[in-house]
Amino acid sequence: MDRLRLIRHSFPDQPELSTQISRTILRRVAAGELPPTVRIHRPGNEVAFGRQDVASPGYEDAVEAARAAGFAAVERLAGGRAAVFHTGTIAIARAYADPQPPKRTYARFEEMAEIIATALQGLGVDARVGEVPGEYCPGAYSVNARGTMKLAGIGQRMIRGGAHMGGVVVASGGREVAQVLEPVYAALELDFDPSTSGSASQELGREVDPDEIEEAVIAELAKRYELVDAQLDDETIRIAAASESGQPAPLPSESPGSYVVRPTRRAAPSPRASRSAPPNRPGPQ
Repeated sequence: MDRLRLIRHSFPDQPELSTQISRTILRRVAAGELPPTVRIHRPGNEVAFGRQDVASPGYEDAVEAARAAGFAAVERLAGGRAAVFHTGTIAIARAYADPQPPKRTYARFEEMAEIIATALQGLGVDARVGEVPGEYCPGAYSVNARGTMKLAGIGQRMIRGGAHMGGVVVASGGREVAQVLEPVYAALELDFDPSTSGSASQELGREVDPDEIEEAVIAELAKRYELVDAQLDDETIRIAAASESGQPAPLPSESPGSYVVRPTRRAAPSPRASRSAPPNRPGPQ
């Protein structure tokens, strides 16, 4: 069983620093300075914009809309379009060491989606993998409830020597996600159906604390990896803080060797990853 370093350090009041922490971990894992790492953390209120959003003529208006709703605006590390993180969500940032990351693009998507879906199924959610028409940040590996409500999204970036998978899972506040994103998507001139934004709480008819989902995701990871609890090291924090204070240093081979990936169609998904499960599936033992 492969070892995977687990970090739970959060920066809810410093969203830009949190992004730089994930960026720095990716760079250092790809360079062989750190072992493969997953950080599962609790974000504050932020809208994470993708590179396509930043290049959009409506980006500045979208940023203003996010800030007017009380949400910070940050540029996301993984691929995709604007997504909301808030105190009712958990964020997942995983860094892989891989000498040929494109060969395992879809395997990483499938594994991450399956881990999230299975964790939600264990809580009783009818969680499935697939895009919901009209969802925000659309992607073939979104995790939804009943095929109608988006509960989680994931994106990927690959660089020389490694890859990053980023995800957000909504425990509560699905309607808040929709309210924040409506004016943001309008500014970016993107299609979005607010009724597709859901949460585990909404599906289960009770308040689901993000801690429940965090522990369920960790339990699923523990079935696949030997998890090693760890803390953020001083060097990673130092590099990330220095990057936050100015223009971040490019990722290895960032131009042109780094790129973001978010498939719009599934390519040969594994049956296990796409299989839906009925409600009330027993949780991890």
